Amino acid sequence: MHLRRRGWVVAMLFITLVACAEDKPAEVPLSILASQPAAYKDKRVATQGVVRTFEAPRHYWIEDDGLNRVEVFPQERIAPYLGEQVRIVGQFQYEQNTGRKLEAQRIETLDESR
Repeated sequence: MHLRRRGWVVAMLFITLVACAEDKPAEVPLSILASQPAAYKDKRVATQGVVRTFEAPRHYWIEDDGLNRVEVFPQERIAPYLGEQVRIVGQFQYEQNTGRKLEAQRIETLDESR
């Protein structure tokens, strides 16, 4: 019986490790999200760029030095970071007719000296 319990504990630890590995976002530069969006469709990703906006219609995006862009939503979460270099973890979405979007789950400001 003791061996059975130990096997169960090992199995639960393995399942937990697998679940944690699946939760970890893929680190993907904006240039890759822009050039290969279908590869990351519906995946959890982490990327970074400067927050920009346009007024008509109001929307926000992040962009890199190469002007690779991904729209970020919800707007009320990203708006306070306008003009700042940020790292965003979220769910990446892509549709040919609507473009690239990132649903922000976590946003952190990056140090300008990076």
